[in-house]
Formats: sequence, C-alpha cells, structure tokens
Amino acid sequence: MSVERVLPTPEAHDLIDLTRDLIAKEVAPRAAGDEVASRFPREVFATLGAAGLLGLPYPEEYGGAGQPQEVYLQVVEELAAGWLTVGLGTSVHTLSCFPVAAFGTEEQRAELLPAMVGGDLLGAYCLSEPQSGSDAAALTTRAVPGPDGYTVDGVKAWITHGGVADFYMLMARTGDASGARGISCLRVPGEADGLSFGAPEHKMGMRSSPTAQVRFDGVRLPPSALVGAEGEGFRIAMAALDGGRLGIAACAVGVAQAALDAATDYARERRQFGSRIVDFQGIGFMLADMATHITAARALYLEAARLRDHGRPYSTQAAMAKLFATDVCMKVTTDAVQVLGGYGYVEDFPVERYMREAKVLQIVEGTNQIQRLVISRALAKG
Repeated sequence: MSVERVLPTPEAHDLIDLTRDLIAKEVAPRAAGDEVASRFPREVFATLGAAGLLGLPYPEEYGGAGQPQEVYLQVVEELAAGWLTVGLGTSVHTLSCFPVAAFGTEEQRAELLPAMVGGDLLGAYCLSEPQSGSDAAALTTRAVPGPDGYTVDGVKAWITHGGVADFYMLMARTGDASGARGISCLRVPGEADGLSFGAPEHKMGMRSSPTAQVRFDGVRLPPSALVGAEGEGFRIAMAALDGGRLGIAACAVGVAQAALDAATDYARERRQFGSRIVDFQGIGFMLADMATHITAARALYLEAARLRDHGRPYSTQAAMAKLFATDVCMKVTTDAVQVLGGYGYVEDFPVERYMREAKVLQIVEGTNQIQRLVISRALAKG
C-alpha cells in the first residue's frame, strides 16, 4: 500500500508522486534480477538526478531542490521500499555531497554541486579503514601537504560505490596531531592516478551495490581538493554522519514497510483451515505489531529531521532514529518471512531479500552499539 504522507507543501506531494512513478517504472521491476546478477544500476541514479531527486536538500542556486529534510527523507524511504540499493545509494550520495555544500568555498559549490546533484557525478564517502571503523579518529590514511597540494597514501574499507563512484569524499590525516585534530577532508576524482580498488565484497544482501576497499598510492591532489580548513575534517565527518544516520533510518523504514506490505498481501490471500490467515489472531496480531513499530520509527526519524530543519541540535535524535528504525526493520523483515512460511524463504517472494538487506542497516553509518553510546553520553551530560 502507499503510505499516507503528511508533507509541508503541494510541491512536496508532487515529489512523492514523482518518486513513486519512477519506482514503479524504473526501479522495482529490475531490483530482483539485478540483485541476483550483482549488477550496479548506475543509469538509475542518472535518472534520479535528471528528475531532481538527487539534490533535494541542497540549494536551488546550485541545482538542488531546496527541500527540507523531512521531505528528502520521505523520498529516500520510498526509494528504499522499491530497492534498498537505490535508497541507500541516494543517501550515501547525499552524504558525500554534504561537505562541499556545507563547508566548501563558494567557488567549490558553484563548480561541483550542479554536477553532483544533477546525477552526472556519483559520490562515495571514505571514512572507515580496515583497522578504523567505530573508532574513526584512529584513521591512518595520510594526505601529506606540499607546495603543489597533497600526496595521499592509505586504504579505506567498506566503501559504498567503491570502484564505481565519480568522486570520493576522503577523510585523511594532514597534520602531525593525533586523534581527531589532524584530520582533513579532501575531494578525490574517481579517475585520479594512483587510485585503485579492491574486488567488490561478497555480501549477504545489497549485492547490486558495490562495496570495496579504496586504495590511495601516491595520489596527487591540488590545493583546491581541500574541503573546509585543514584539521576540520573530523568535525565535517561527524556532521555528515548525523545526516547520514537519518538517511539510514529512512531506508530502514522503507524496507520494513515493503516487508509489511508483502506479508499483509500474502496473509489476505492465503487460506488455511477454510479461512484467510490474516483472520487468525496469531498472524493478525503479528502484522499489527509490525505496523505499529514501523509507524513509530517513521515518526522518530521525522521528528529528528524537523529539528534539523529548524536549526536545532539533533545528533542524539538522529542516533535514536537510526537505532530504533534499523532494529525495527530487522524484526519486521524476519516476521514477514515467518508470515509467508516456506514461501518466505525462497527467492520467488521478496521478503527473503528484505531480511538479508535489513541486517546491514544495523551496521552502516555507525553500528547500533555506537548509537547507544551516543545516546547514553548525551544522557550523562544532562
């Protein structure tokens, strides 16, 4: 079923209608086949860019749509319900554009953002390393400053769009300071000399979305590659991740909604002992709990989005939204498989894919253990 949306403007409703139309025509019909083939749908992102859906939260003067976060995130939810590879890919791309939009110079914004948000350039976000995941400040990739710019050496791991992105938003150490203080943000073109990629990881789910190591071997970058000031990279990274966590929360709600819809449709049609199984209390109550938790998760991410839209602190609420929504997604997709029984365990029905996809959402953009740490520290501060 289509979720009834409460949106701030008629234009926002038009965006949701446009998104649903594109999903029906361009996204959902190819999702299952492309996932089996591990085929990356680059052309879908070009279509989204041409439709104005890749730059929703960014200013119109740079080719964006100037939409509030609450609208952008509901579009991401719809995309993820159609195909998580596309919904999460859109969230990662938006995250990758954020440093330029929020911390770049006027020249950088004017030069780069139109192609980024228009779908001509697809982004990737390079923070994690093989030995630096949750402890992001321990990263060791170095960008050594010189008279002509920077020389980058190091390895990034678990990079969504690794090997297919047109630019990589890189967090690297430019100074001698340890921890967060010596980290800077740089934009690396996808065709840079010395840039190479590991083989795509063989993943439980999201097989159409390439995840790979990104390797920097003497990559030379001009001074203009720096985004923000030297040493400001960790602050940029954390600000980007706050928004990224809301994107993941929206994706989780989208996948959970798709799983609930599939389970409900099946339960209405499947008959046992002379009755529809949806009329059995054991199944009906399970569906009721699934719907209630999804509605609560959606309300939580929208509340955090509205705080951000009004310029209020929202980091703790973003962590709560990501934590709750992704745990709900894992539970709902598992229950959807249970509702379908044996049919839920085979690829003929989409719920087995939803369950496999749900797990990664509890891990990316900070594990759910890290979200609990963020929330508990906020409570300790008072």
